[in-house]
Amino acid sequence: MRVHNRIAYAFLAPYLLIFATFWLWPIISSFLISFQNTRVNPWRFAPSMNWGRLVGDPAFYNALYNTLIILVIQVPVMIALATVMAVFLNSPLLKARPLYRFAFFVPVVVGEVAYAAVFRLMFSADFGIINKIIGTVGISPVSWFDNGTAAMALLIMAVTWRWAGYNAIIILAGLQSIPGDVYEAATLDRVGKVQQFFHITLPLLKPIILFCIVLSVIGTMQLFAEPFLITNRGGPGGATETLGLLLYRQGFTSLNFGYASAIAYTIAALAVAISLLNLFFGRETK
Repeated sequence: MRVHNRIAYAFLAPYLLIFATFWLWPIISSFLISFQNTRVNPWRFAPSMNWGRLVGDPAFYNALYNTLIILVIQVPVMIALATVMAVFLNSPLLKARPLYRFAFFVPVVVGEVAYAAVFRLMFSADFGIINKIIGTVGISPVSWFDNGTAAMALLIMAVTWRWAGYNAIIILAGLQSIPGDVYEAATLDRVGKVQQFFHITLPLLKPIILFCIVLSVIGTMQLFAEPFLITNRGGPGGATETLGLLLYRQGFTSLNFGYASAIAYTIAALAVAISLLNLFFGRETK
């Protein structure tokens, strides 16, 4: 038995070595860096410098507020939309279902730079198609990139467009695992389609939806590409700066690696706390 264990660990050794070198050690190293003053050479141990600044930094609270706004508004809207899309894609009345499933999943495959450029063109104040459409119904053109509220709305729409289809495919897999006998029995009992959705489909989909919520929470807490590319690095005036963008700015623009590490661990802690909160409230009760 011991010989077999040694052989197994010998085969695992290359992976474990790579795992420790490129995943485990960077995590530990980043945590240690968060307690150092990296603005001097050589770096000096100063445990209260970065974490103390984090507590009183207005830029951090602004980024936290923006991130939570996106989390509270975008995630529920996206999950609700994804659920409706999944039901639509699962309908036996829908023709060419594989084509529609592919079309809804495509936004995840599209490169972030490409889709950000398309959104900037679509929402351009001068020649964007969105302003032309709302102009036809008598609404004045919106300065999407110069107004904080409009820029935040644009960011929420972009993230929803990109990830709704991805979550819809996951929920669709959950829908297809529900036995058809359940719906047949409900139909025989003269239960309407709407009642079947709210009293059968949604309860049975609860674990899948909860899984999508947790994934979305983690993704939103580290949101970076959209505010960086679409709203021009969190503009206007930091109105769409997220925690992920603040982390990038501190680490790679200001080269303040200690403070960036403190922000990174704060993001991770918040993501874990919010995810655990969702799991707690979404747990099965007997």
